[in-house]
Amino acid sequence: MKSILLFLACSLTIHAQDNYFPQRHADWEQISTDDAQIDAKKLEDVIAFAKANEYSGSRDLRIAILDGFKTEPFHEIQGPTKKRGGPVGMILKKGKLVASWGDTKRVDMTFSVTKSFLSTVAGIAVDKGLIKSVNDTVANYVWDGTFAGRQNSQITWSQLLQQNSAWQGTLYGGKDWADRPPRDGDIDDWQYAQPAQPGTIMEYNDVRVNVLAYSLLQVFREPLPRVLKKNIMDRIGASTTWRWYGYDNAWETIDGLQMKSVTGGGHSGAGMFINTEDMARFGLLFLNNGQWNGEQLISKEWIEMATTPSTPEPNYGFMWWLNADGRRQWDGVDQDVFYAAGFGGNFIVIDRKNDLVVVTRWLEPNKIGEFMKLLNTAF
Repeated sequence: MKSILLFLACSLTIHAQDNYFPQRHADWEQISTDDAQIDAKKLEDVIAFAKANEYSGSRDLRIAILDGFKTEPFHEIQGPTKKRGGPVGMILKKGKLVASWGDTKRVDMTFSVTKSFLSTVAGIAVDKGLIKSVNDTVANYVWDGTFAGRQNSQITWSQLLQQNSAWQGTLYGGKDWADRPPRDGDIDDWQYAQPAQPGTIMEYNDVRVNVLAYSLLQVFREPLPRVLKKNIMDRIGASTTWRWYGYDNAWETIDGLQMKSVTGGGHSGAGMFINTEDMARFGLLFLNNGQWNGEQLISKEWIEMATTPSTPEPNYGFMWWLNADGRRQWDGVDQDVFYAAGFGGNFIVIDRKNDLVVVTRWLEPNKIGEFMKLLNTAF
């Protein structure tokens, strides 16, 4: 029995040593197409596909945001934006660079990719014991009225993370019912509709995501970008160029100090502004089940929870999309793949079966499944 355990321990150590973890500011170590076991010609086709299918929206993201969400009443830009660059991406095999295209050091908005960073901050709170269980009601931690009333008092951390909380209210001028409303009916129908039971319906809604960010700010009692920086980003050797913004009016006073509550996306501006290489580092952390060069930064247990299908939406976990059975499944791609996704074609894709991390930016969003299928056939 001891010999078997020793063998397993050695095997895990050898596997961890096989993976490459780039140092801060290092030139990313490359792997040949032969060593990566990828067809060089097909890889060229994959990159050409990404370049040829650039996101069709304006490079001025203020215009793209307002145009993309023009059907929402009261929608406006409330936080910083930045004009975007062209198509860019990286493909990693066991951490080493197989290929890249575009300016990988350029900082751009990521929109809802931010949600996967926010989810990770929640995981830090759970790992540190600041949140005892994701099944706890948030009202036990945030008692300022944000979770008061029959509806909101039922909501758990898990439901906020899975976007099925059905939280009701207004935050920083954003009304929950006005954020991505139904296509049918009028404003009165949306405003006075009977809310769903928390945990029963997945509704993609940035106001409720921002309520999660606000709630985590109350738990940590320090700005979430600082929490992410010291617990994750600094320890994976990320650059100093990334920024995580909130809305212009999202200031809170905690312990006598002014702090900005950040957003979980760029739906109205703000969110995570980051370069492609730092996104790849973040993906590499998840490829290795929360371990970075022998150090466990986020628990394996959290990652397992974060990538478990929710009951109302089998393709969604804790702010990570899943390639499980369902309407968002990518045909020809392994079902264990999970990914962060944002407006405008921003993606961080984790394929642990094939030891791959793929980052694409400004790829036409409806082309990502085809892109991943092309990449899969190249290996």
